[in-house]
Amino acid sequence: MTSNPPISRTSAQLEDRYGAHNYHPLPVTLVRGEGVWVWDNQGKRYLDCMSAYSAVSHGHCHPRLVQVAQEQLSKLAITSRAFYSEWLGIFLARACELTGMDKALPMNTGAEAVETAIKAARKWAYTQKGIPEGQAEIIAMSGNFHGRTTTIVSFSSEPQYRYGFGPATPGFGLVPFGDIKALEQAISPYTAAVLVEPIQGEGGIIVPPKGWLKAVAELCHQHDILLLVDEIQTGLGRTGKFLACEHEGVKPDGLMLGKALGGGIMPVSLFLARDDVMAVFEPGDHGSTFGGNPLAARIGLEALDILVEDQLSQRAALLGEYFHSQLLQLQHPLIKEIRGQGLLLGLELDEKVSARGFCEKLLENGLLSKDTHETVIRLAPPLIINEAEIDYAIRVLAMTLEGI
Repeated sequence: MTSNPPISRTSAQLEDRYGAHNYHPLPVTLVRGEGVWVWDNQGKRYLDCMSAYSAVSHGHCHPRLVQVAQEQLSKLAITSRAFYSEWLGIFLARACELTGMDKALPMNTGAEAVETAIKAARKWAYTQKGIPEGQAEIIAMSGNFHGRTTTIVSFSSEPQYRYGFGPATPGFGLVPFGDIKALEQAISPYTAAVLVEPIQGEGGIIVPPKGWLKAVAELCHQHDILLLVDEIQTGLGRTGKFLACEHEGVKPDGLMLGKALGGGIMPVSLFLARDDVMAVFEPGDHGSTFGGNPLAARIGLEALDILVEDQLSQRAALLGEYFHSQLLQLQHPLIKEIRGQGLLLGLELDEKVSARGFCEKLLENGLLSKDTHETVIRLAPPLIINEAEIDYAIRVLAMTLEGI
């Protein structure tokens, strides 16, 4: 048997040649991570202020998560939900206990959790609320980001996410984010659910007016409509509470979790809901080959335990305030606004500055971030970050601003 000749091109060149161009990576090849730091293939160190969109909230290669992953990999990784497994029930019970929800359905990615929520809301509307079959509508918010499946992009207000992927899936309406009057006017006898992010992450770290989410919850209760809250980016401590909706004392009827739930090791997601909503699913209605596998359940359980035991929500609240206060002291004319909550912060730059170019300069100076919505720099480091590391980020930001 002959072996293939050595590959002389770099990993980045091979990815560009053989991979679909559905991403536009910054020019760096990362090979190692520890805590809030990552290293490239040249040995240069960077502070990670992206956290893989909150998937690495625990930090890179958290020792406890690596240990349980290795232990489980050496025993049993996947069996299919055709059988019971050792860790899934414990994981689901812990997730329900921490969120106050009745039941949970495990999937893999955040988009799958959202798709699950959509299916649950529609069947609940037909079987419980009495909406005629095929007529249920879900109201979402303009500026939303819930994933990129064909159903989800059908109710995106971002033209690129929809262009070329029609026909759009019907059954969705859009209202302005943060506008309670517009939502009230949009509700009809066919409205099954309202789908919302407590803070719009990909939309530009947009924080709604205080009291808005609580008013949405009250409106849903008044009209017997399900409140579906997407906490895939904002949940699990990111904003300074275990769930961002807790800032307004809101308990949703359906909840989506993902990203940090996998501990920065593998994709793990959950759709959680009250009993009558989850009861619409019967065997065969929904499923996933990998959803709820023993490895994912074991990692997800450990990720939840670490969040509680290490008080990462409280850390995010305290260090988020510190980070925000230090950002305010930059007082640079190119900064239009600083917004966010906890350790989910956005730095909006003047339109004449290329946000992509700014992130490339940050990269050169030792900090990783990614622009969103063309003018906003996302600052969402792992929740284990400390003040000294935040100070490093501030120095890099100040140096980069002065270099423009």
